[in-house]
Amino acid sequence: MSLSRQVRFLAQPPRLAAPEPDTLLQLADQCVKCGYCLPVCPTFRLEHTEAESPRGRIALIQGWLTDSLPASPVLLRHLDQCLECRACEAACPSLVHFGRLMDGARTLRQARSPWWRRWPRLAWLDLLSQPRWLLLLAPLGLLLRKAGIGRLSNPSSRSWPSLLLRLGAAVHAPRRVGASMPSQAEHSSNSSPHDSSRALSSDLSAPTTAASAPPVGLFLGCIARATQGASIDAARRLLAQLGIPFDEPSAQGCCGALHRHHGFTAAANRQLAVNAKAFGERRVIGFSSACMLELQTSEAISAQEICAFLANSQALAQARPRPLSARVLVHEPCSQRLLPGGASAIYQLLGRIPALDVQPLPGNDSCCGAAGTYLIEHSHTALALLEPKLGALRTLQPDYLLTTNTGCALHLASGLANAGLAIPVLHPVELLERQLRADAED
Repeated sequence: MSLSRQVRFLAQPPRLAAPEPDTLLQLADQCVKCGYCLPVCPTFRLEHTEAESPRGRIALIQGWLTDSLPASPVLLRHLDQCLECRACEAACPSLVHFGRLMDGARTLRQARSPWWRRWPRLAWLDLLSQPRWLLLLAPLGLLLRKAGIGRLSNPSSRSWPSLLLRLGAAVHAPRRVGASMPSQAEHSSNSSPHDSSRALSSDLSAPTTAASAPPVGLFLGCIARATQGASIDAARRLLAQLGIPFDEPSAQGCCGALHRHHGFTAAANRQLAVNAKAFGERRVIGFSSACMLELQTSEAISAQEICAFLANSQALAQARPRPLSARVLVHEPCSQRLLPGGASAIYQLLGRIPALDVQPLPGNDSCCGAAGTYLIEHSHTALALLEPKLGALRTLQPDYLLTTNTGCALHLASGLANAGLAIPVLHPVELLERQLRADAED
């Protein structure tokens, strides 16, 4: 949100559209309270408290919407603690749309809140969804940490200094593990698909195929643009290597997921509309599973996660990656498991690399704790959910850890760095692209 827009917002805050309570109650009433969701809910498994389960949260929403329970800080905290991983939906015999219910409840909560309480939250999300601001906020968090403020900060605090501290730690951890930012000289976001193919294909091993198909649109995201330069660069190189024409509309923006899951549905829908206009008729591909899941909610956008797109590519079937004698563990993000086909395309892609030992990371059925801004705003719980995965990584000691979601990559890399484990966290596309490069190391 620009400064002028924020000034207008403060002077005359808009009313927020929200779902009717009766609509949410109809969704909630589908729950028969059987309890099948409890064993698969990460927060319930951690806390063993009914209010930290999907069934308990549905009961709290029903009590709140029927005025049987006040919207107390305790009630709202239990709703906030939900990761929206939606593991409960797969276990539910009544097919409760829990994610839709939780998004709706959060939207109604924001609509009922005074504007002066909503505005800081919206401003925080607007800043996070703009790469240039994220690149400024993260170093500020590191400066606060170096100044010793981190020792005084409550791990569960949601104050601005505490949030900045955790943001700085999360954003800069992947660089310690070895990711690099792309060179802007190598690729311009305004270049044509043919220009980008020529610029990037000179150092790749296999010949590119004729670019006769219409270009696909490469979705860059917001946080990913500031933190996953290596993944973006690898995707560009791989598409060029395979002769797949692509472009990157400069008008694209945030997918809207951050705003939607915090109850700012109208802002999320506006961001979807911006992307629909920017990409037009192009098929949209992206390397962050959460972004693709959000873009797929728009009927105006044809979006596909890049691993699934490449797995069905004839160009990839003709490619010959170099062998790699290494062991990789695959982390399957919750959003990836919710996409059509789940994580199967990841294993198909990695199966193209000879001699590569590919195994799923133990505990993939449970959320790692990243969940958008959850790793920053609920860091204590996020770290507790991450610990079993770190334990598996300590035991198995893979050469690489692969994941397809930006937030998960940040959370995993930060945890590995703090645990002293020098395991690179990569996107599957990065590993595949390395093995197709002529200068790839054996």
